[in-house]
Amino acid sequence: MSIKNKIKTFFSKLLLGLDGFRKLLHLFFLMFIFLFIIGGLSNKIMIIKDNSSLVIAPIGNLVEQYEGDPYDRALSEILGDESQQILVQDIIDSLELAKNDPRINSVVFELDGLANSIMNSKLERIAVAIKEFRKTSKPVFAFANYYNQNAYYLAAHANKIYMDPNGIIMFQGFGSYVNYYKNLIEKLKIDWNVFRVGTHKSAVEPFIRNDMSEEDRSSRLKILNELWKKYENDILENRSLSENSLTNFSQNLLKYIEEENADFAQLAKKYEFVDDLITEIEFHKKMTSFSGTDIQNERGYQSIMLIDYLSKSQSLRISENQEKNIAIIIASGEILHGTQPPGTIGGKSTARLLLDARQDKTVQAVVLRIDSPGGSAFASDQILNEIVALQTAGKPVVASMSSLAASGGYWIAMAADKILARETTITGSIGIFGMLPTFQRSFDAIGIGADGVGTSPWSREFRLDHKMSQDSKILFQKIVDQGYDNFITKVAKYRRMDKGDVDTIAQGQIWTGNNALTMGLIDQIGDLEESIIEAAKLAGIEEGYGQKYFDKELTPSEQFTIDFLSGLNHFGFDLSFLKGRHSPLDNVIGFFESISSSLLRFNDPKGIYAHCFCSLVL
Repeated sequence: MSIKNKIKTFFSKLLLGLDGFRKLLHLFFLMFIFLFIIGGLSNKIMIIKDNSSLVIAPIGNLVEQYEGDPYDRALSEILGDESQQILVQDIIDSLELAKNDPRINSVVFELDGLANSIMNSKLERIAVAIKEFRKTSKPVFAFANYYNQNAYYLAAHANKIYMDPNGIIMFQGFGSYVNYYKNLIEKLKIDWNVFRVGTHKSAVEPFIRNDMSEEDRSSRLKILNELWKKYENDILENRSLSENSLTNFSQNLLKYIEEENADFAQLAKKYEFVDDLITEIEFHKKMTSFSGTDIQNERGYQSIMLIDYLSKSQSLRISENQEKNIAIIIASGEILHGTQPPGTIGGKSTARLLLDARQDKTVQAVVLRIDSPGGSAFASDQILNEIVALQTAGKPVVASMSSLAASGGYWIAMAADKILARETTITGSIGIFGMLPTFQRSFDAIGIGADGVGTSPWSREFRLDHKMSQDSKILFQKIVDQGYDNFITKVAKYRRMDKGDVDTIAQGQIWTGNNALTMGLIDQIGDLEESIIEAAKLAGIEEGYGQKYFDKELTPSEQFTIDFLSGLNHFGFDLSFLKGRHSPLDNVIGFFESISSSLLRFNDPKGIYAHCFCSLVL
C-alpha cells in the first residue's frame, strides 16, 4: 500500500473514531438530561395520606384490554388525549388493594363519564368487588350529575348515592337496533352475494334485508328480556326496593312528573333511587368531613385517583414472577387474520402469545379471557390449534368468557379443559357465513369496462368487477357448508356432545351464559377470578402460584421515549404541539368508520367468517 493510501486510511479511521466518540457523548448527554428530569420528579412523588378516599372515575367503555398499539396509547396519555376506555381489571385491582390498605378509608365513584352500552357481565364483576370491599366496613359513595343505566348499576352497590339537584336518572331499558343497507346497495348497483348456514345467522341480514327477520327479532328480544331482568333484580336487591319498582318508575315517569309536579331528581329521591340531592361542590365538602381537607387537591378533600393509586401500590400487587404461574391471555375484539394490535384478536399474534405461554417453563396452566364477537374462521382455527398444543404439552387451558364470546369467540373457547361464563355473557352464534360483493353494474354505470383472458374458467371468478357465475356461487356455498360442518363437528368433539344435538342449538342462535350452561356449551358460571382458581386446580397447584399476563410489550427504545417524554411532561414542558388536531368533521367521519370498520377489516384468506353482529345497545 502506498504512503498516500496509508495516510488516507489513517485519517478515515480517525474520523470514524471521532464520529463514534461524538455519538457516545450525545448519548451520555441525553442520559444526563433524562436522569436530571427523573431526579426532579423524585421530589414530586405523590404520597398517599392516611384517611384518603380512593376516587374511581371511569371514562368511556369498560374493556378487558385497551385497543391499539401500546406505544401509541402511552404517547396519547402523555399528551393529554383522554382515553375513552378503562380496564375492568384496574378497577378490580384497586378495590382489592384498597380493601386492606389502612391509608384508604373509603371509595368514591364519580360516574358521569361511564359509557352507556350493554356490558352487564363487566358491571357485575365490578359489583362483586364493591361488595367485597364493603365487607371491611369501609363505605362506598357514588356521585354523578347524570346517571345512565351503567352508571346507576354501579352506584346501586354503594352505601350512599348522591346526585345533582338538576340531575336525572334515565332507565331506558335495553334495546337492539340495526341499520339495513339493501336499498342502498341496490341504488349503488352492487351485487351483494351472500352465503351462510344457520337459520338464525343474522350477521348478513343488514346487506340483504331492509328490516329485522322474525327469527332475529325473537332471538334478540329473548336475550334482552333476560339481561334486563337480571339488571333490575340486582338493583332492587342492593337498594332494598320493592319488586318491579324500577320498571314501574321508568314506564310511569311522565305520569309521575305531571301528577306530582316534580322534576326528575326529586322523583328519584322520593322513590329512593338516590339518597340525597347535592351539587358537586357540596359533595366534595361533605367528603372533607369524612376524609379531611386537602387544599392542594382539586376536589378539596384527601383523595387519590385510581391510576395514581395503582402506580403507587405496585409492590402490593400479586407477583408475576413466581416459580409457578397461571398465564392470563386477553383475547378482546374481532378475530382477524395475521398479526393485530391489542383490542383485536390476530390469528397469528394471539397464537404467538399462547406459544410463549407454552414455552415458558414457569407457566403451569393458561386462562384465555375472551371478549369477542368472532370474525375470521381461519384465524379462529389457528388459535384453537395452539390451545390444543398447550394441552398436549401438559398445560391445561381454561376459557373465561367476559360480556361476549360468540361465534368465532366460542370457536376459540370450545377446546378448553373448562369454560366459564357469567349468567349474562352472550355466547353461542355457532354458524358460518361468507360475502362477496361485485361491482360490475356500478362500474358499467360510470363507464368502466372489464375484460381479459385466463387459462381456466376460474381465472376471472371472484373478481370484484365480474358477476359471479352459478358455478362459483355453488362452490362458495359448499365451502361455507363445509365450514359449518367443521364448526359443529369440533364443538361435538371438544364438548363431548352428539353432533345432531349441537346442530339443534347452533344454527347461529345466541344464548346467555345461563342457557349455555343448561345446553352444555359451558361448564360453570364464574368470572376471571374463578377461572384462575380452576386453572390452578387443573394444574395441581391450588396455592403458592403467581399470575402472569402475556401481552405485547414496548421495545426498549419505545419505553425510553415514553419515559423521557413523561419526564418532560411532569417537569412542566409544553408538549401540546405534538397533539393531533380534531375538528367536528372528524366526529362525522368517525361515525361512518364505526359503521363500516368491521366489514372493511374482514380479511379471512378464504372469505369465511364466524362472526356475530349481536352487539346490544341501550
